[in-house]
Amino acid sequence: MLYSTSTQFYDRLSNDLVQLRESGVNYDVSIEVGKEDASIYKVHSNILQSRSPYFNKKFNEITSNDDHVKLLKLPNISANVFDVVIKYIYSGKFSLEKLENSVILDLLITSNELELDELVEHLQSHLINNCASFLSQKFVQIYQTIYKVKNLEGFCNNFISKYPDTIFESENFHSLPEDALISILKRDDLQLKEGKIWEYVIQWGKAKNPNLPISLDKWTNDNFLSLKETLKQCLPHIRYFSISGEDVVEKVYPYQQLLERQLFSDITIKLVTPTKPISSLVLPPRKISNTIPTGISNIMTNEHALEISSWIDRKETPYIENNPYEFKLLVRGSRDGFDIKTIFNICDKVSKTVIILKVKDTGEILGGYNPLEWENNNDQWKKTNESFVFSLKTTNMKNSILSRALDYNSTVYSTPSNLWLSFGIALYLKGNLKTEKKCFCEISTEYPKPIRSSELISSLSLFSVEEYEVFKISPRK
Repeated sequence: MLYSTSTQFYDRLSNDLVQLRESGVNYDVSIEVGKEDASIYKVHSNILQSRSPYFNKKFNEITSNDDHVKLLKLPNISANVFDVVIKYIYSGKFSLEKLENSVILDLLITSNELELDELVEHLQSHLINNCASFLSQKFVQIYQTIYKVKNLEGFCNNFISKYPDTIFESENFHSLPEDALISILKRDDLQLKEGKIWEYVIQWGKAKNPNLPISLDKWTNDNFLSLKETLKQCLPHIRYFSISGEDVVEKVYPYQQLLERQLFSDITIKLVTPTKPISSLVLPPRKISNTIPTGISNIMTNEHALEISSWIDRKETPYIENNPYEFKLLVRGSRDGFDIKTIFNICDKVSKTVIILKVKDTGEILGGYNPLEWENNNDQWKKTNESFVFSLKTTNMKNSILSRALDYNSTVYSTPSNLWLSFGIALYLKGNLKTEKKCFCEISTEYPKPIRSSELISSLSLFSVEEYEVFKISPRK
């Protein structure tokens, strides 16, 4: 048997380097950060140069003073941001805990400027996956700030690709610069139907022409020409031949004067005789992901959605394709907030809902289906044998677990006054699902099959969540 003789002491190394920086012993660089009330950092060039190509280049360009110290000013970087960066450079450790989203965004811009690639990747991933609400609310300002920053334009576009609705439905969407909108329209992975993209482009163009009549019946040729001129750089990036026939008739035909005559003729020809050759350029259809259900989930895959649908229909064999149900996103924690009260407020009087949550630290995906209405102002214990709880298959869990309700117990507890909801005690959710660790699963007479491991249930292991979503389940039209 072979034994490894290699031992790693990274924590000790990290702590020693942090102490070296804090002591300032043998420093040879003085960095002045900020404009007013600037902060001074006494650091070691060898460490910074080995960690950052930016500092490697800068320090080679700077001549030392009489005290053998190089001076560098970074007035556009705040002290609180640089403090996080310099700790990362020396220790290799980094925590986003207790940092405001605006500070995290500044950290991303600073890390990119200092060419800290590892940190840039980490921050981009965190913002896109955990700060969707913040990014969508401030998107136009953010886009204008960092879109033209080298290496960060993709960050904005990747966010839009993943969360198109939160951007296009934003009240700030109409103030998006033209070049930004065009860069979005060029993306092959924009997760929207082409007819919807056409609608948004028309809305954006109308907002740039506030004097256009509200009723299309009152538009003149000059009105159409004005809108066409506004959109002349955007229109070539619409994938016209990917628009459904219904959307062409309802959404494109009313604005046919915006299109060149040949293009409009070819669109019509393709609807009537799809195999007939046309002369217009046919852009490839966008690559709409088939790994996520309608509503674009951050947690479950299309396979998960099909499995849940089969449980609703009590199918012994899961659906493989052609999901009979539409999953309409109602609530998302990272977008709407993690308080239980948020669920009751948004889902009041809504029936046939699925709640999905990703457990922090373990990565488990748990959830429950409630065929009955949630009630915002009424504490109730309700009986139904159509509800169920589940744990979905993940990379760490080979098979999903389904536990159906028995018909002789109260199976769905709705208690908005105490900020908790539950499916018996098989799945109990309380308070702020992210910041408070009050959720649990326990052995339940209402749902006899446990959805978590016996160790976690026997110890009544409390958990919080990374993300949760609530979907309205409706028959697909």
